[in-house]
Amino acid sequence: MSVVGVDFGSLSTVVAVARNRGVDVITNEVSNRSTPSMVAFGSKTRFIGEGAKTQEITNLKNTVSCLKRLAGRSFNDPDVKIEQQFITAPLVDINGQVGVEVSYLGKTERFTSTQLVASYLSKIKQIATAELKIPVSDLCMSVPPWFSDVQRRALLDAAEIAGLKVLRLINDTTAAALGWGITKLDLPTPEEKPRRVCFVDIGYSNYTCSVVEFKKGELAVKGTAWDRSFGGRDFDKALVDHLAKEFKGKYKLDIYSHPRALARTVAAAEKNKKILSSNQQASVNIESLMNDVDVAATISRAEFEAMAEPLLSRVHEPLEQALAQAKLTKEDIDFIEIIGGGSRIPAVKERIQAFFGKPLSYTMNADEAIARGCAFSCAILSPVFRVRDFSVQDIISYPIEFAWEKAADIPDEDTSLTVFNKGNVLPSTKILTFYRKQPFDLEARYAKPEDLPGKQNPWIGRFSVKGVKAEGEDEFMICKLKARVNIHGILNVENGYYVEDQEVEEEIKDDEKEDGEKKDPDAMDTDKKEDAPKRTRKVKKQVRKGDLPISSGTSSLDAAQKLSFGEKETEMVMADKLVADTEEKKNELETFIYDLRAKLDEQYADLASDEEKSNIKAKLEVAEEWLYDEGDDTTKAVYIAKLDELRALAGPVIQRHFEKVEAERRAVQERAEAEQAAKRAAEDEARKAAEAEKAAQQASNDEEMKDADGAQPESEQSADPK
Repeated sequence: MSVVGVDFGSLSTVVAVARNRGVDVITNEVSNRSTPSMVAFGSKTRFIGEGAKTQEITNLKNTVSCLKRLAGRSFNDPDVKIEQQFITAPLVDINGQVGVEVSYLGKTERFTSTQLVASYLSKIKQIATAELKIPVSDLCMSVPPWFSDVQRRALLDAAEIAGLKVLRLINDTTAAALGWGITKLDLPTPEEKPRRVCFVDIGYSNYTCSVVEFKKGELAVKGTAWDRSFGGRDFDKALVDHLAKEFKGKYKLDIYSHPRALARTVAAAEKNKKILSSNQQASVNIESLMNDVDVAATISRAEFEAMAEPLLSRVHEPLEQALAQAKLTKEDIDFIEIIGGGSRIPAVKERIQAFFGKPLSYTMNADEAIARGCAFSCAILSPVFRVRDFSVQDIISYPIEFAWEKAADIPDEDTSLTVFNKGNVLPSTKILTFYRKQPFDLEARYAKPEDLPGKQNPWIGRFSVKGVKAEGEDEFMICKLKARVNIHGILNVENGYYVEDQEVEEEIKDDEKEDGEKKDPDAMDTDKKEDAPKRTRKVKKQVRKGDLPISSGTSSLDAAQKLSFGEKETEMVMADKLVADTEEKKNELETFIYDLRAKLDEQYADLASDEEKSNIKAKLEVAEEWLYDEGDDTTKAVYIAKLDELRALAGPVIQRHFEKVEAERRAVQERAEAEQAAKRAAEDEARKAAEAEKAAQQASNDEEMKDADGAQPESEQSADPK
């Protein structure tokens, strides 16, 4: 089972995986730690991620970025008009949902935003599979906390189309908080004052602030606020607008009338924004921007901050709102953790620090913190990983109410109720009780539509309760419905059942009096008898009697649509693979032609006759001309056939070279073996000679000892005194 965390961003996506030794951020096919969140369509194949970014300038009308910002949106949403400023492909209406119209495989095709996200997630799946070497199916993915029910459902649908199962959609700052807290071993105990941390995330397209309380083994989000139109791309736009004015006045060029010139200016602005984050001045130089005119400009950091002042003046707003929701003051905050690429702008950091009046903390990787937190969340939910127990308590972003038709027999019945308030714990479950005589419907919607992103429809879903039938004319069925905002932040009425009021006998406990008051536990009961009869009382209780079927209508795609989109995605994935395999075989054929031609004049020169070499070279010449003419665009099978034909033609020469190399290898091996045998023989001779010399020496020593024993020196002889 895979344990993957995905920080699905508007600009790029970071993928992290949990391993036995910790969490790692993985690299894509070009060894980058983040993958551009883009999908592009071409005449032969799709380009996703790095491939889409590479061809963006030359294929603007068929390249789609900011995929996450389109998820779950209707075409008439005012926010979609804003997104069109940052997306070069034309946005269109597809059955009310926003989508794109592009040229794909030589035909005009339309893809919904859900399909585009599914295409991108298929690429993320490939990247993770290539790294882990096992099929990837389960993941945890981040979303902005301001995403509504319809947007979250769109991401789940896209993941399912891509063949993925999302274990949890987790809010960006909550994921970062989990990554921060789960590694801390010094968090306060439940009895101590919690550690309060403010997580400030300034990404490419939005700005989020969350106030989180930490205790040992748990985190609780206390307040979250956001600015949906404050991010790195808005600072880029301020630079682009400035450069557009300068180019128009200085060079008489209107970049807004030329999409390619505008795209190149945006790229230059993004680059210079990064330079100005660490330098006081940056130069913009773009060759042949329009009409073969080269342009140049110089921007200082002070000028940049002046043109970005409308944005900078809004920095404090989400901070104030998050603290107010958490019912805390600036002094209550222990740490301010800053993440997100947009947080690197010095003026932004200065404004945040001035607001809190204390130093900021940068202990987390600004680009990878959310992905790591997602991986930790996935590991917690995965049965194959053992991780430190750590509970995550998030909050609901928008109040949710239920509405229903008034029952004819209950004239004073309310017809709506706010069931989940903003700031309620997430996940959360509530039981709704209805008294009905027949089946009924209820509708869920957001209680404050003005708080939703853009002009979204506040409608969440319609739930029809079946099987309701009263026994008597004057009787009601007591219906209980279980409403739940689940771990993804999505609302469902999960099940329904009906109950009956029944009288049951309940034993009165010894520590209760007849009037229900508690006895003094320290008082002596001198009149108690061991054989006293048990006292009981009759009480009314609701007893569950059966289930009520519920049919739901939500913004999620139905099974048939998901199946259709899934088949289309599989078809496109296979088409992409075929194109990639065909290109690989074409490159293999080209390499073989050049390689064989060079070897005929070098390694194979003495192994082929002049006639053979001439014949092979002629065939190679023909194959090369074919490859760059009619063979430039053909099928994989044709390239394989051509390659096999050339290999068969050069086979005898290649075989001779192989035999020559093999003979040389054997000769070298035989020489080595002979040298080794000679060395061993010389060593044996030397050993035998040494042994013989040693034996001779020993014999000589023995002879000398024998001579010494047979004759004594005169000085040692003694005469008998007698």
